[in-house]
Amino acid sequence: MVHELSMEEIAEGLGAGSIVLVDVREAHEFAMGHIPGSVSMPLSQFDPAVMTIPDGRRIVFSCAAGVRSLRALYLARAAGVDVDAHYLGGFKDWMISGGTVARG
Repeated sequence: MVHELSMEEIAEGLGAGSIVLVDVREAHEFAMGHIPGSVSMPLSQFDPAVMTIPDGRRIVFSCAAGVRSLRALYLARAAGVDVDAHYLGGFKDWMISGGTVARG
């Protein structure tokens, strides 16, 4: 089962420190703006073999709108990484909904 998280769930998880939000957009997209607290792991260079599950935290993938994040989820699962969620609306939803944007 794939869980498609909302902006509210992403913000809550980041605030509580219960998720690691992995942004799979390309580096230049991430640099132009990203969800504060997210980490960059571009899909073009994605290697799920190097992923580790953070202690007690849930990995959640994010991209621009939910397509690449779902692809990353399936790639990670195929490599044996225990991941079940992505941000369906991605960065576009975050911006449209008025979320804070980090740059750099």
